[in-house]
Order: sequence, then C-alpha cells, then structure tokens
Amino acid sequence: MNTTTTTHTVLRAEGFSCPSCVAKIEKRVNRLKGVKKVEVHFASARIEVDHDAEVTSVDDIVAAVAKAGYTARPSAF
Repeated sequence: MNTTTTTHTVLRAEGFSCPSCVAKIEKRVNRLKGVKKVEVHFASARIEVDHDAEVTSVDDIVAAVAKAGYTARPSAF
C-alpha cells in the first residue's frame, strides 16, 4: 500500500539571470529523493516543487538550489 503524500512547495529564487540557470536548478533539485516534479519559472523567479515531505524537506530543496549556485527561500505565493 502506497500512502505517499505529495507536498507542493513554492520558493522564491534569487541570483539567476539567464534561462540556462533554470535547467541547472531543475537538474539539481530533481536529484533529490522524493521529488516528483520541479518547475522553475524564470520570469517570476519562482521554483515550484512537488515532493514527498517525509523524504525531502523544504530545507533540502533550498540546500540543493544553493549547491546549484543560487539562493531560494520559501514563498507565501
């Protein structure tokens, strides 16, 4: 029985200035276990992640973005 719950997390990103940065962030975050989907919106500087919060925390995602060379923080919108 699979009781995995998917959490939708929205982050605000800082420090990326080109569309190729989007691919870098998506690739790094997709490597995390429990991440099901990542969308980086270049124009609005938003990162949306669908993930299993019991496997991958918001802090894990923020750390992955930092490893890609960018800053991210949780966003209310």
